[in-house]
Amino acid sequence: MSQENSLSIGRLILIPALITLAITILRVVGELLHWSKLFFNPAPGGGFAIVGISWLPIIFGIYFAIKLADAGERPASLGKAVGFTFLGLVVFVGGGIFFGMSEKGGYGLLVAGVALIIVGTLIPLAGWSRLAKVLLAYGYAARIPVAVLMIFAMQGNWGTHYDAAPPNFPEMAWLPKWFLIGFLPQMTIWIGFTVIIGSLFGIAAAAIARRGKTPAPATS
Repeated sequence: MSQENSLSIGRLILIPALITLAITILRVVGELLHWSKLFFNPAPGGGFAIVGISWLPIIFGIYFAIKLADAGERPASLGKAVGFTFLGLVVFVGGGIFFGMSEKGGYGLLVAGVALIIVGTLIPLAGWSRLAKVLLAYGYAARIPVAVLMIFAMQGNWGTHYDAAPPNFPEMAWLPKWFLIGFLPQMTIWIGFTVIIGSLFGIAAAAIARRGKTPAPATS
């Protein structure tokens, strides 16, 4: 088996995905048992609690990038990879602004926001496509369990950040509430965040690690 084939996406993300799932479970337990809010904040959005998975794209973006670079799967051009990732970030942020405005501006802004977020997420594929694909797969592996967990949290009113609505969010049944603040953010915003932030830190790490090494054949 060649080195490239041994770096399948599934094998690359398996351990990171299991670590992420373990942290998610720990977060749920900590919030349900009312442990320290510094580590397990049940406020809407999580309040930047230390125990959480939002930090992991930075760590695993670096990990994935170094693994790929060591296997000779670097981008054809680091400059191109950085450029497309920043372009994706700009489009992603624009989509996030529309998404945030949709609460007052209606579903047109919501659709436009989601569309821009998806486009922004995919743009880094034009730079370092292999890294972006790995991060995309990891993003879904990390966020699908959270989206499923939020179904039970909202049905049971657990009092955690998984079922807490943002301020001034209108009263509604759990299913539309889950779709708007559970499914959509987890499957669009957080996936895009994972791909873009993970790519930025991964590209930087690969560039630093490349110094002093003999160049390997580039891949797109």
